[in-house]
Amino acid sequence: MWDLHRLRLLHELRLRETITAVARTLNYSPSSVSAQLAKLEDEVGVRLFAPDGRRIRLTPHGHRVARHAAQVLDLEEQVRGELGSARPIAETVRVATLETAGRALLPRALTLLQTSAPHLRVEASVVPPETGLTELETRGVDIAIAEQYPGHTRAHRDRLDREILGTDPVRLVVPADSGVTGIAAAGDLPWVMEPPGTAARQWAIQQCRAAGFEPDIRFDSADLEIHVHLVRAGHAVGLLPDLVWTSAPEGIRLIGLPGPSHREVFTSVRHAAVSRPALRAVRVALAEAFASVRGE
Repeated sequence: MWDLHRLRLLHELRLRETITAVARTLNYSPSSVSAQLAKLEDEVGVRLFAPDGRRIRLTPHGHRVARHAAQVLDLEEQVRGELGSARPIAETVRVATLETAGRALLPRALTLLQTSAPHLRVEASVVPPETGLTELETRGVDIAIAEQYPGHTRAHRDRLDREILGTDPVRLVVPADSGVTGIAAAGDLPWVMEPPGTAARQWAIQQCRAAGFEPDIRFDSADLEIHVHLVRAGHAVGLLPDLVWTSAPEGIRLIGLPGPSHREVFTSVRHAAVSRPALRAVRVALAEAFASVRGE
């Protein structure tokens, strides 16, 4: 019988591509990971790895066994969830959340969980949605809170389940004393946006182009509070979702955008863990928190 721990390492290698990345994620030394993978290769009895410069790559047999490893890990997680439904919820749930959800939703959800699942421990980290979904797939976290924009939907990953929390309007933000009345009038102004490669930036650029101009992006930051401060001080304009505002914005004016101008916020878990009571409790709490914030 193949060792489950070693199969997990193989699964991680298939997703993260390098032994160094696997070791860093699981807090092992690279040499320890290499040794365990070598033992797995001996157990399986066929060649799983081939040299690729200073790295190794999976052979066709390696990819096949890695897919088997994912199925085994999913089955184990599914059975654990089914067994867990027979006892009180007392475990740890790891959440990867985008910044605005961490600010606006997570505190409310944790308050709700104090009543609905008082023995549940929630650990959360604020990361970009792209990172959160990857960590979910590789079992680094149990739930990811992510976003997608009209015309820029995220690819569906076969092993991940998705539940929409709701829509979050995105608006043009300008200094309170600005004479700008719409996005078309902001073409000559400096802009602040999220970092390159993010869905939020790609969508924002498309909104500017649809309005007839290429934005002058002088600032970028994943921290949306920096966006707020730059706009308030009169140094930039930008596009921000309503979840940014946990209180009434000061020194800033919000302007609606033409066309579909919202993002969808959703939670995602692995399909194998959908029935896990702890994850269901957290998802329900997040949905209630979102409804409360949106006034629904």
